[in-house]
Amino acid sequence: MAVTTQNSAEYTNRIATPLVTADAVNDKGKLRTLTFTHNQDGVGDAGSIVVLGKLPAGKVKIIGGLSRFYCNWTAGSNTMDIGWEAYTDADGAAVAVDVDGMVDNLDIDTAGYFTMEGNTAATKLLGGNATFSSKEGVVITAKSIGALADDDDLAGVITYIVD
Repeated sequence: MAVTTQNSAEYTNRIATPLVTADAVNDKGKLRTLTFTHNQDGVGDAGSIVVLGKLPAGKVKIIGGLSRFYCNWTAGSNTMDIGWEAYTDADGAAVAVDVDGMVDNLDIDTAGYFTMEGNTAATKLLGGNATFSSKEGVVITAKSIGALADDDDLAGVITYIVD
């Protein structure tokens, strides 16, 4: 074996001749935030959904490690999924709802602060981030695997990059 120095795919493109340009989401995009606050009104059965917000149309990359939230879902031994509602991609194709497309079965048994850094195999391969390309935006949701109690809280911020 030997010590090696290798370039990332993005840096390789940047120094290539001719230059291979990256889109703004991957190079010099604008950092934006989507804030959400939710207080549960009444009891919600297992599988209840909280809509966190809607990302803008176009190409958007959620930075999972910078997207954080406080969760106090008190109905004991609860877990959470974070995903999206169905949407239309930039090419006009339908993209199916995926309630756990970003975070699957996050243990939120104890109230506290959590990250949206993806824990699915697909998002881990993308650095814990999720990229969307849509015509009309993408609605991001949190699903309670267990029941929700009246006054349960969920508040945080989704940090993303846009063109």
